[in-house]
Amino acid sequence: MPVVLHLKAKPNARANQLLVGPDGSLTVRLQAPAHDGKANACLLNYLAQVFEVSKSTITLVTGHTSPFKKVAIEAIDEPKLQMVLAQFQTA
Repeated sequence: MPVVLHLKAKPNARANQLLVGPDGSLTVRLQAPAHDGKANACLLNYLAQVFEVSKSTITLVTGHTSPFKKVAIEAIDEPKLQMVLAQFQTA
């Protein structure tokens, strides 16, 4: 069963960065511009790197043209997800 992440994407950042807020909200800053799907492709590639899974296991479910996105990750379980997200926790 895939894990579904609800997140906000912010394109045109200086560097790719995952931020986990104190309330558990996820924000991903992306270097790519929000043009011709470049930011979406960058998002999926970056999440694959962060969670150490292949790009083919990550699917953009909703939010193709919106900053608020729903992403499904097939090859990850809840404990690993929480462990990775804990590394990106902000104060």
